Amino acid sequence: MSDDVDPDDIINGINEGADEGGGESSGEQDMADEWAAAMEEQVDEEQAASVDLEEFENVGSSANGEDSPDLDVILDIPVTIAMEVGSTSITIRNLLQLNQGSVIELDRLAGEPLDVLVNGTLIAHGEVVVINEKFGIRMTDVISPSERVKKLA
Repeated sequence: MSDDVDPDDIINGINEGADEGGGESSGEQDMADEWAAAMEEQVDEEQAASVDLEEFENVGSSANGEDSPDLDVILDIPVTIAMEVGSTSITIRNLLQLNQGSVIELDRLAGEPLDVLVNGTLIAHGEVVVINEKFGIRMTDVISPSERVKKLA
């Protein structure tokens, strides 16, 4: 049914058809009444489902009236941080021929900074450091939030 059809017109049409038929049984009249009730119910549901966008204007605003979001909500969400030394593409044939001692050439030059990825999104560049016999990374260039958002779009 199209959206521009008025349910009242349908109900009136059903009622007019019942009047013209003359010899309609009470079962047919009951069926017309059921259709009329169903159409009215559908209109009520559609009106109830309509959303007032003004209700959502203040979502994200903090309780003190500022426009800054409340970051406490997301501070405990875990994320995955990965350091990418480099990458390359090889065929499955070459992949299957790899064994211990094989060397794979990467697309990154020696001494070039590593990529720091959070959940797969580049957020910084850095260099490898060793502290207490463990690897770490020193951030040398952090990507600004506005640049990160541009890369997502």
